[in-house]
Amino acid sequence: MIKDLFSDKDTCHTIDLAGADIRLFPYYFDTDEADYYLKELLTQVEWSEQVIKLYGKEHKVPRLSAWYADDNKSYEYSGLRTVGLPWLTILKDIKNKLQDVCDTPFNSVLVNRYRNGSDSVGWHADDEPELGCNPVIASLSFGEERTFHLKHKYDKSLKTSIVLPHGSLLLMQGATQSHWLHQIAKSKRDMDERINLTFRLVK
Repeated sequence: MIKDLFSDKDTCHTIDLAGADIRLFPYYFDTDEADYYLKELLTQVEWSEQVIKLYGKEHKVPRLSAWYADDNKSYEYSGLRTVGLPWLTILKDIKNKLQDVCDTPFNSVLVNRYRNGSDSVGWHADDEPELGCNPVIASLSFGEERTFHLKHKYDKSLKTSIVLPHGSLLLMQGATQSHWLHQIAKSKRDMDERINLTFRLVK
């Protein structure tokens, strides 16, 4: 169930899921702003293609990524330890614009680039120890709409999906990461690029 709270830029949908606090702002950035950020991030971010080892074999991670953070903070996700790059001015600008709805002093951001429908991220929760208990995750999407899937960690009958538009903000907080997994699945459809920024507070 989705509940409309506001209108225009402040439109907010509360996603009604057991044990979760998730809100979607589908128009957080207008089209001109979102277009600008997409174009600039594509060229300014220091993209890398990481490699993970599974069952003794190396596999390329199916997306490009970069990690920016205060004071070279490190972060481990998907079994990879990454040291934060110095903030780009554009990333600081975006972070400052989140303060309208996020009362959290974010000190880092993970930037993912989905080049086409073959790029994806598997089922996971943002529950690494560095994020502490009940982390606030602010997830921004620029570019191609992708579907964000959620499923409960313990009750397999509980699941849902959310389409993330160009310029949207998905805010996950409370006990969401303790109870729910999420993913961006592969798609056989022709898709343009999408950039996702997840702002976090690393302890």
